[in-house]
Amino acid sequence: MTLRFAEPSSATQKLLVIKQDFLAEWLETQSQECKDWVATNGFKASIGEVLLLPQALGAEVQALAGFGTAAARRRQRFPLAAAAQKLPAACYALQLAPCPGNALDALSAEELQVECLGWLLSQYKFTRYKGKKPAVPELTAPDGIQSQRVEHLANAEALTRDLINTPANDMGPAELQLAAEALAEEFEASIGLTTGEELLDENLPLIHTVGRASTRTPRLIDMRWGSAGPKLTLVGKGVCFDTGGLNLKPGGSMGLMKKDMGGAANVLGLARMIMSANLPLQLRVLIPAVENAVAGEAFRPGDVLPSRKGLTVEINNTDAEGRLVLADALTLGSEDKPDLMISMATLTGAARVAVGPDLAPFYASEDADALTLTQSAAKQADPVWRMPFHDAYEAMIEPGIADLDNAPSGGFAGSITAALFLRRFAGESRYIHFDIYGWTPSAAPARPKGGAGQGCRALFEALPQLLDL
Repeated sequence: MTLRFAEPSSATQKLLVIKQDFLAEWLETQSQECKDWVATNGFKASIGEVLLLPQALGAEVQALAGFGTAAARRRQRFPLAAAAQKLPAACYALQLAPCPGNALDALSAEELQVECLGWLLSQYKFTRYKGKKPAVPELTAPDGIQSQRVEHLANAEALTRDLINTPANDMGPAELQLAAEALAEEFEASIGLTTGEELLDENLPLIHTVGRASTRTPRLIDMRWGSAGPKLTLVGKGVCFDTGGLNLKPGGSMGLMKKDMGGAANVLGLARMIMSANLPLQLRVLIPAVENAVAGEAFRPGDVLPSRKGLTVEINNTDAEGRLVLADALTLGSEDKPDLMISMATLTGAARVAVGPDLAPFYASEDADALTLTQSAAKQADPVWRMPFHDAYEAMIEPGIADLDNAPSGGFAGSITAALFLRRFAGESRYIHFDIYGWTPSAAPARPKGGAGQGCRALFEALPQLLDL
C-alpha cells in the first residue's frame, strides 16, 4: 500500500498534541464547557489518549491527542502514532501555533518529521488477502518538514513489511526476484540473475547447495543503480522458507520461517530509500534467494562444502544455512572492492536472546562507522545496538577437517561466531553486518504485528557521513 500525506480540505480537523504536564495550563484558557467535557471524558493527555471536542465547546481545535510525560516518552517510540491509530478516520492537521501545552512547540523539525513518519507508518495494513482496505486517519503535511522524504521512508518500510508478511507459497525465490525487478524498473536500475545450475558455472556453490533440494530454483539477484560516487554494496539473506533442512526444525520453530528472507526485504527497503533520495553513489544489491528444503538432494550434517572464496566449510547443522548463502554473495560483492559493504540477515536466535526483538544488533569493522550509525539511529527512532567482532572467538569457527565450521558446538556466542564467519568472506572492504529479527511480535505504535524494517532508517541517515556524500 502507498503511504502519503493527505491534501488539506474544508473538512480537515485541527489536532492539538498536548503534554500531560501542561493539560491543566491549556484548560485554563478554555471555556467552562470545554473543561467539563475534558473532565467528564477522563482525558489525562497520557500517550495514546485522544478526545474529540464538539464544535459547541468553542475550542480552536477539534481533537486532542495525549503526548504523555517526558519519562513516558523515553519508553515509547512514536508517541504521536499511539494517538493516531485511535482517532476516527478523518483528515487531521497538527496545531502548530504556540499555545499552552502544545507538545509540538518544543520539537525540532527533525523530531517533528519522525513523529509524522510514525503517523504514516501507523496507517500501514497488510491487506493482500483481505478484500476491503480499512479507512485510516490521515494527516496533512505540517509546515517545516521534508514531507517527500518522510513519504519515501514510510513507503520503503511498507515494501519491507509487505515482502516479509507475504507467506512463502506466494514469496519464493522467483517472487522475490519479481519484487526486485519491479523496484529496479521503477528506478531504472539493472538486474542480473544467476539461477539453478548456472550458480555452479559462476562459482557460487554454497548458494546452489543450500537451495538445490527445493523444487523452487535457487538464484542470485544482482541489482545495480548509479554510475558515479562511492560504491555501496548491500547483501540480504533471501531464504524464503527455512525448514532447517535435514536438521529439521520442530513445528513451533517453523511457523515464522516465511520471515527468513527478512534480510533481503530490508536491503530492498533500504535500496528504495537510497534511490528515492537519488543519493550520489553506486549501489549494488546482492540477494541469494533460496528455499532450505528436505529432499534427496539436501546437503547433510558432516558434509564439507567448497565456497566461492576457496574456503571449505564443514556442515555441523543444516539449519545454519543463511551464513552459507551470504558467504558466496559477500565474496562476490567484495571482488568489486566497494567502499562499504553491508549485510542484513535474520541470522541467529542468539541475537534475539541477547537483545530481544526490538533492537537491531549490528557489527562494524570500524569504530567510527559504529558511532555514526548509533547516533543516526537515535535521530530516526530506529534503535540499534553494537555487538563485537570478538577476535578471540575466531577459533570457535575453525573445525578439525575444514577451514570453517558453520555451526560451532557449545551454544556460546552464537551471533558473534556467525558474524565472524561472515567477516571471513567480506574481503578488505569496510563492513557492517546486521543480525535482525525482522518481525514485530506484539503490536506497538507505528509497528503492527508482523514484518518489520530494522536498521534501515538508521543506515539511510548515516550514509552521507559514512560515504562522505
